[in-house]
Amino acid sequence: MDLLSRLLEEKGVLLADGATGTNLFEMGLTSGHSPEFWNDEEPEKIRKLHQDFVDAGSDIILTNTFGGNRHRLKLHNAQDRVFELNEKAARIAREVADNAGRPVVVAGSVGPTGELLVPLGALTKEEAKEAFVEQMEGLKAGGADVVWIETMSAVDEIEAAAAAAAQAGMPYVITASFDTAGKTMMGLAPGDMPSTLSGQSQAPLAMGANCGVGASDLLSSVLDMTAANPSAIVVAKANCGIPEIRGEKVVYTGTPELMADYTRMAMDAGARIIGGCCGTSCNHLRYMRKALDEHLTDEKPGRPTVEEIVEKIGPMKNATSSANDAAPRRERRGRRRA
Repeated sequence: MDLLSRLLEEKGVLLADGATGTNLFEMGLTSGHSPEFWNDEEPEKIRKLHQDFVDAGSDIILTNTFGGNRHRLKLHNAQDRVFELNEKAARIAREVADNAGRPVVVAGSVGPTGELLVPLGALTKEEAKEAFVEQMEGLKAGGADVVWIETMSAVDEIEAAAAAAAQAGMPYVITASFDTAGKTMMGLAPGDMPSTLSGQSQAPLAMGANCGVGASDLLSSVLDMTAANPSAIVVAKANCGIPEIRGEKVVYTGTPELMADYTRMAMDAGARIIGGCCGTSCNHLRYMRKALDEHLTDEKPGRPTVEEIVEKIGPMKNATSSANDAAPRRERRGRRRA
């Protein structure tokens, strides 16, 4: 049994890590510089971020490789460094996990190619798969336990990434970003995610939602997915509140207490892997760890409604979840994220 599945069987619910990019910017990464270069240039800073996540209680740490495919690295004239940078990233995370004193899953982060696939763009599905395989081979060589395909939008690209994981011989998790009127930018609805992946030659270990426009909207997506397939292992990795521009900085509004509430509601909605995306610091994760552990022993209140999510976590930014029969679709309050 792979480590992720074993830990899920043992613990029931796992805590993933927090933001990579947001925290690296706090550590000195400058805009326009590829975060993946830091796996080579600043390995101690990457190691520290992983260690801080582990110290905060994370069961899963994601490698610093979100943009580590040839198409994204080509923007920095580094398309020939795919294997090297991914292997180095996985080795750094592997070292931290192996020294944690408890089992910690190393998840190889794989983001989208950044290209539009045919017929909207020039990239073919086979070319996308080849790029993902190249990246995943580096992550595998560096010691990743699982491939973590995240922030996806297009069904064709999701299928290409899943096929790449199978070709690379890696178990995988896949999450999408439902940030456009309750769907991904390319029109995939949360409730359709389970069926989208059901035809793959190798099934994912887990599926879910990450990033998006806020924790309330992401919880709505989780409700849709768990309603569509109650037996699926669902991931919730929400942004830490809503981004606001304050001077020259982007600040996320979520407090540690709000992220603790989000953790409890994600568990009630059926998520079994819970973490934070943009803006989520190690301090947020400490509150989330405590909330998760305490809520495992609480008497569960049942699945939350959209109204209960809004009351506890804050206003939605998109249309409501189709998982709640008592909550018809409507436009939600609040401004849309720019």
